[in-house]
Amino acid sequence: MQEVISLAHGNGGKLTQELIRDIFLPRFNNPFLAPLADSAIFKIDRKKLAFTTDSYVIKPLFFSGGDIGKLAISGTVNDLAVMGAKPIFISCGLIIEEGFPLSTLKKIIFSMEKTARKAKVCVITGDTKVVEKGSADGIFINTSGIGIIPPGINLGLEYVKIGDCIVISGTVGDHSVAILSEREELGFKESVRSDCNPLYSLVEKLKPYWEGIKFMRDPTRGGLAGVLNEVVRGQKFSIELWEESIPLREETVAISELLGMDPLYLANEGKIIFFIKPERAEHILQVLHSHPLGKKASIIGRVVSQPLGKVYLKTSVGTKRVLDMFIEDQLPRIC
Repeated sequence: MQEVISLAHGNGGKLTQELIRDIFLPRFNNPFLAPLADSAIFKIDRKKLAFTTDSYVIKPLFFSGGDIGKLAISGTVNDLAVMGAKPIFISCGLIIEEGFPLSTLKKIIFSMEKTARKAKVCVITGDTKVVEKGSADGIFINTSGIGIIPPGINLGLEYVKIGDCIVISGTVGDHSVAILSEREELGFKESVRSDCNPLYSLVEKLKPYWEGIKFMRDPTRGGLAGVLNEVVRGQKFSIELWEESIPLREETVAISELLGMDPLYLANEGKIIFFIKPERAEHILQVLHSHPLGKKASIIGRVVSQPLGKVYLKTSVGTKRVLDMFIEDQLPRIC
């Protein structure tokens, strides 16, 4: 462990994992937290519930395709959705810097209301703190959410087997590129939009096909490669990705190459990774294609036996490249 906290501790990579496993998990360890899933799963009066929390810090606060308010609601809804839970309630905590424009706050809250209405969730509790000027970067938002998992839905890494297909619901890396384009004023504002969206409606469409889905994750911090590295950690399988099958926008690829970044590690805020039985993959893919948020869905790889606990990419020229987990972030404070 490093002696002080760095930005890399918050990027979802190796240092984040060290922080969780060396400091947080030993102190708070319990059966609900130990899986380190997107949401904790528990039962009350025979009802299966999912509970999640997240904090949102982003610069700029408004970007092509969204803003910090839309991001906060969408992110919490999505963390519940990938557990198979129907999101029902959300809390909202605001830390606002002294001098923050009231007109900007109103825009953010309006965006949260609009996104919550779209996702069919209610913001039922909250808190506001104001700190001295210079003590925060404008505004930070924390949202927690609770959802109900319908009977018959059982998702988890323990169900994943060798041969299962890996599907992504759309193009990857767009969120990070949209943020970077506006932050650094690169002139690509109109060509690249964040994928920020609540995804429960996409998950809900797959209800008739739950028996074919083993596990889901949303590839936010750390991107596709980073999240899949979290998935294989400590497991008795590895993951093979196919470069030619991974959906990428031309603009995202071009900007990533220009800046020396790998889009497979860039954050997404409107995508889901599915682990699916191979015999059901094509059928589920067709269902995803019928939804506006799944039109670019693609089968991008499979679960394999070797090399154990690794994620690797079969490139378009026939070589193999190990996709390790990053230590330093390519772009800090994305979500």
